[in-house]
Amino acid sequence: MTALSPNDVATPLSGGSQTSKHLKDALFNWGLKGAAALVLIILGAIILLLFRGGFPALQAFGPMFFLSTEWNPVTEEYGAGVMLYGTLVTSFIAMLVAFPASLGIELFLTEVAPQSLRRPIGTAIQLLAAVPSIIYGMWGFFVVTPLMAAWVQPALTAVLGPIPFLGTLFSGPPLGTGIFTAGLILALMIMPFITSMFVEIFNSVPPVLKEAAYGIGATSTEVFRAVTVPYGRVALVGAVMLGLGRALGETMAVTFVIGNANRIKASLYSPGASIASTIANEFPEAGPGSMKLHALLELGLALFVISFIVLALARWLVRSRIEG
Repeated sequence: MTALSPNDVATPLSGGSQTSKHLKDALFNWGLKGAAALVLIILGAIILLLFRGGFPALQAFGPMFFLSTEWNPVTEEYGAGVMLYGTLVTSFIAMLVAFPASLGIELFLTEVAPQSLRRPIGTAIQLLAAVPSIIYGMWGFFVVTPLMAAWVQPALTAVLGPIPFLGTLFSGPPLGTGIFTAGLILALMIMPFITSMFVEIFNSVPPVLKEAAYGIGATSTEVFRAVTVPYGRVALVGAVMLGLGRALGETMAVTFVIGNANRIKASLYSPGASIASTIANEFPEAGPGSMKLHALLELGLALFVISFIVLALARWLVRSRIEG
């Protein structure tokens, strides 16, 4: 009987080990592909649900569904004009307030604030970004709305009222609730989110660039404008667009303070409605198979398309900045 050499024993074991490694690699690759495919499947299922559910409303009212301001469950007449207007205007107000405020807070944290204050303020901003939206809505309804009615809206009317065009926007009775208040609440919600992203972006700027600018006599403002912002401008666009995407789809906070009225008026103080708030308010009353349910699903599809357009625009801006 011939004895086995060590080489004879090692060969099959080595082959078995390689087979096991190839099997693990194959399972790992298929798992990654499955995870990626799952995202596409979920996205496709959402689009299909919204399209199939909202198609009867689009078929009944045509493209005018997106322009009509009629929303009457009694006569079964539905239009998305009021909701689209409220969604876009409140998001615009939110970005108009949140972007410069976030930029100022970020500049203070990265360039001006002493080290002893940077960590506590940064932690507070991160905590504000994690506050649930319904808490913002309740705080806005019980605290911000009375302040707006008693102090802010009358003061704005007195200052801006005589100015052409602006006087129309800031006219009317100071109700507290309305599109303007909803926009401010959205701004307060997305401001910590955008600020925290700005801080991370500008902290990634190489210190040697700032030190070189300071070395030739630049001030903090000049360093921020000529070095920090240009270095992180691509990421800045992405951060702003992500904040805008959150503002577009916010539901509960807007529902508390927007007034939930299906009409459009020139004054920003007037009550209005957004797509998300209308879906939240009207969905429990929409019966299965009813035209109201189809109209709400079509509203959801419209919000999905708007969010997709914002994302596509953000990617285009980032790509143009990189290539430029």
